[in-house]
Amino acid sequence: MELTKHTHATVVLRDGDRSVLLDPGAYTSASADLVAAADAVLVTHDHPDHFDAEVLSAALDAQPDLRVWAPASVVDALGAHDGRVVAVSPGDTVTAGGFEVRVFGGDHAVIHADLPPMTNVGFLVDGRVFHPGDAYSAPGVPVETLLVPTSGPWAKLGELVDFVRAVQPERAVQIHDLMLSDAGKGSFAQFAGQLTGIDLVTLADGETITI
Repeated sequence: MELTKHTHATVVLRDGDRSVLLDPGAYTSASADLVAAADAVLVTHDHPDHFDAEVLSAALDAQPDLRVWAPASVVDALGAHDGRVVAVSPGDTVTAGGFEVRVFGGDHAVIHADLPPMTNVGFLVDGRVFHPGDAYSAPGVPVETLLVPTSGPWAKLGELVDFVRAVQPERAVQIHDLMLSDAGKGSFAQFAGQLTGIDLVTLADGETITI
């Protein structure tokens, strides 16, 4: 399987003829092109850095085979599009882009107690790659490749470390990193590696690795 990390939290997984696009948000300048090339999209929650409503709406109108799986708030924003936009909740299992996808989580990480609770799901793709969205919630099942958010108003190094320790993946890849400078990304990777014993891989936007 090939994993391509795009800007911030946007990731493409490809295995032969199968591919799935995760969290094509407004911070990702290539989102429209990535969605245009996709048959299946997974969205963890409705924040704009993960979900570009304008791009997805236009793509659903232009691409009759496009399917989207996301929490109910995203479905409400997009509309059902003849059943091609499907609401998912923790505990669900769906087939997206030829991959088996299990849904975990349920809650966005707390930014501040004064803000209302927000919905967020994590996706485990083919039992191998876990994208947690905006949360450090371990799925409680084996994970080969863990996508690890490192920046944002809710992200904390200590919780990141505990997250990686709880999941114990074979490899960890840094995502949700747009708010960090190169030095910041390096600092998070260094601390995470020291404290977990698992290297936190830092990829350039558009870089692909085989997992």
